[in-house]
Amino acid sequence: MLLRIHIVFAFTLLWCALPAQAQLAFEPAEWDFGSIEESAGRVSHVFEGVNRSDRPVVILDVATSCGCTVPEFSRQPVLPGGTARIKVTFDPMNRPGAFVKELGVYSSDKKRMAALTIRGSVVPREKTVDELYPVDAGGGLRFDGTLCAFTYIYQGQHKQMSIGYTNTSDRPLRLELRPRISSGLLAVDSPHAVAPGERGEMTFAYTLPAAASHYGTLRDALEVWIDGRKSDIALVAHAIGIDNPAKAEKSVAPQAQFSPTIVKFGHVKHSAPVQRQTFVLSNSGGSELIVRAVENDGHIAVVLEPGCTVAPGGSCTVELLLDPSVQDYGILTDHLLVVTNDPARPMRRLRMNAIIEE
Repeated sequence: MLLRIHIVFAFTLLWCALPAQAQLAFEPAEWDFGSIEESAGRVSHVFEGVNRSDRPVVILDVATSCGCTVPEFSRQPVLPGGTARIKVTFDPMNRPGAFVKELGVYSSDKKRMAALTIRGSVVPREKTVDELYPVDAGGGLRFDGTLCAFTYIYQGQHKQMSIGYTNTSDRPLRLELRPRISSGLLAVDSPHAVAPGERGEMTFAYTLPAAASHYGTLRDALEVWIDGRKSDIALVAHAIGIDNPAKAEKSVAPQAQFSPTIVKFGHVKHSAPVQRQTFVLSNSGGSELIVRAVENDGHIAVVLEPGCTVAPGGSCTVELLLDPSVQDYGILTDHLLVVTNDPARPMRRLRMNAIIEE
């Protein structure tokens, strides 16, 4: 008899120690909208969940993974055995293709009670001309963009990108692209005349000769002229010239390390002498590190030249010079771009800043 009392008492303590778990059982907990038309607008589904616990449940929040999915629910207590309803609305606008969205249902004690999922596939609507070509160059000529970002390019490589155009006017347009900034390495294939309603693509291509040793930034900016008048729009192409990473022996490749990556001069009087700060360039790789290009905005001088080398396991201290007397008052920010023969991270950017005071 005494043993039975002890067992009952132990189970009672265990039951009291366990917190009552709020639980909503949604059946089903997933809903497939199937194929929906983007142009048809929002679609909704109501999930119903039964409170399977022995105490009232309050839904505190329904968290979504995307702003396109909006839940609606009541924060009124759901009694044991009662039903909670959560309406989930999905907006397909500008979201073509398949989608899967998960929602977490949380109780008033901030515990996740259930997970809901909606899925489906959005059939894209036909986009307007303004959406397909959002850049208005004037005179009826529109582009689908203004930038060709080629990222890295190395010796002997050819890369090309395109910018789409259309003429929305009822007359032919004469188009000219005049260089404002030229690298001398960009080739452009564009029409001289664009007929009413015509759509097409202009091709922009960089080719680095195999024997060339061009490292660092390639940048071209082209002014757009329409019927002899300059547009406010310019077309830009840029790339970074590096060594061919495929030629590097990975097991012994150089590895560039910069410390710090943000150099702070702090508060500096305008009348103060030239200020000096440093950063350390080190090589944690197995072969010689070579500096290929050094570029900055020109506010802060850097004592580092292309061709500088760092032995494996070695380092060098690089000096930065700031002349406050030639700077404007206020916050000064400069950027330093360093290109090396590190195949993993050939280009690094360092930020330098100061506050110039009276």
